[in-house]
Amino acid sequence: MGVFVYLPLVLPLTALPIARLAEQHLHPRRAARLLTTAAVILATCSLVCLGLLVVVGTAQLPGNPLPDGWSDAEVREAVPHDAFAGKASIVALVAVAAACGYTVHRHYRFRARAHRALAGLRGDGDVAVLPDDVPYAYALPGSPGRVMVSTAMLASLEPAERRALFAHERAHLAGRHHRLLLATRLAGCVNPLLWPLLGALVYSTERWADEEAARFTGDRRLTARAVGKAALVARPAPGGPAFASFAAAGPVPRRVAALLGPVPPDRGWPPALTPAGAAAFVAAAGTTVSALSALNAAVALFFVLEAATPL
Repeated sequence: MGVFVYLPLVLPLTALPIARLAEQHLHPRRAARLLTTAAVILATCSLVCLGLLVVVGTAQLPGNPLPDGWSDAEVREAVPHDAFAGKASIVALVAVAAACGYTVHRHYRFRARAHRALAGLRGDGDVAVLPDDVPYAYALPGSPGRVMVSTAMLASLEPAERRALFAHERAHLAGRHHRLLLATRLAGCVNPLLWPLLGALVYSTERWADEEAARFTGDRRLTARAVGKAALVARPAPGGPAFASFAAAGPVPRRVAALLGPVPPDRGWPPALTPAGAAAFVAAAGTTVSALSALNAAVALFFVLEAATPL
């Protein structure tokens, strides 16, 4: 296995340039999907390699994770080992499990609390209006998903701006943006080097919803005005930190500026001879090498154990 088992733990660094450039040079829908895919693959490879390090790093320790069939001393001696790496990986896996569990629990706890609050509320189809003096609006995923908006937010917007706001929030539901955000947030829990991708993804999903709202209304300036006004009056909704899972607005001035500009080109990959193209290539190469390194380490350990296991 050698150094290959460690590579996936640092290769997420190759995705950082595209996290900074994708939002400027890719259609937000493409950017969101690219960032999520890279984050999930890189996090999976990191998780696999942490597990392998636990095995190879604790092969010589009492209570190690090798199955009973591989308990022969010769088998243990044949397995490459590093006690420090094995113990550190155990701590890291426990921390990863705790962070991921807390993130998922917080996400679904807020969803359940919000859906319980919907009982008895007036609404128009998939829009639920909450009688609240605090202005806010967000898309609440579920079966079915709902657009949650307070009376204070509705009072702050003109009728045309309300339609743009509803179209924006419905785009979040239609695009399953909560799944992309949760997946990338969990990836960040697995490998902290992936956290910068979450900020870029928040912006990309908001821009994706902005573009869908502009397409629905047919008026980019109206949509930009609705986004700006809603951001100016909005306050955190009840629900604590978990609210950020559904209502992170992203950098509003940049979103408004983008809406006042032309529609972004919907191309699948940035031109090769551009900074974004080079960054996309580096991210793709890093993701590929990470996957191959994890596979190589897993296969190598399998063959070592198979060869060393007594008949």
